[in-house]
Amino acid sequence: MSVLALRLAGPLQSWGSSARFARRTTETAPTKSGVIGLLAAALGRDRTADLSDLAALSFAVRIDQAGTRLRDFQTARHAVTGKAMPVSERFYLADAVFVAAVAGDDELIRSLHEAVRAPTYLPFLGRRSCPPQGPIDLGTRSGHDPVTVLRNETWQAAEWHQERHHKKALVTLPLLSESVGDGPRGTTLRDQPLSFDPNHRRYALRNVVSTTVDVPNPRFRPAQEPSGTTRPVPVPRHNPEALLTQLPPQAPLDGH
Repeated sequence: MSVLALRLAGPLQSWGSSARFARRTTETAPTKSGVIGLLAAALGRDRTADLSDLAALSFAVRIDQAGTRLRDFQTARHAVTGKAMPVSERFYLADAVFVAAVAGDDELIRSLHEAVRAPTYLPFLGRRSCPPQGPIDLGTRSGHDPVTVLRNETWQAAEWHQERHHKKALVTLPLLSESVGDGPRGTTLRDQPLSFDPNHRRYALRNVVSTTVDVPNPRFRPAQEPSGTTRPVPVPRHNPEALLTQLPPQAPLDGH
């Protein structure tokens, strides 16, 4: 089994799982359906294509930089009739950074790696209005599962965000993974993709378990004392018995 790691960063991201109609919300981290859609587009697959091989991939995501939630109002007109459409309320994550990992058959992961390096359709972070900041490819790992890869992946937050935490040698990051079989039961999320067909999109339920992982901060700087600061000299503990034990033995006095 191989794992493909992806850095998902950009000015705006939006990862909806239950968003419908005029209110389009976003989850706090990339959804499996959103990442699978990104990979399917990179491969050049049509929306009506079979997704069973991609949907079977194991998936996990780490929140390296949570970002800020934004709300926007959008207007639109019908493409055919020109009639004004209802005002929609849309939510985004600004300045967020995530590391996602998918695991599966070696050959499939190899083809996905090639696709994200030279995608047929450009990748987007949940919506077409949300392009990535730069290359999303972090490479492949062999013989590991997604959680293990994310526990060992370097911190991918922006430099200015890492600098804010320069006093911490380790930073604690949330990690979301899938619960399968007899594993712990987490939060139920409807983001397991079954079909991206515009006429009949379908998603199944998926259990998501939330944990944390500690990763080194590359910008950690130990606290330094200001120049000219005089450190107090430690005072030894008072122990008069020690002086008595160091006296040389004396001869007894005459007559005693």
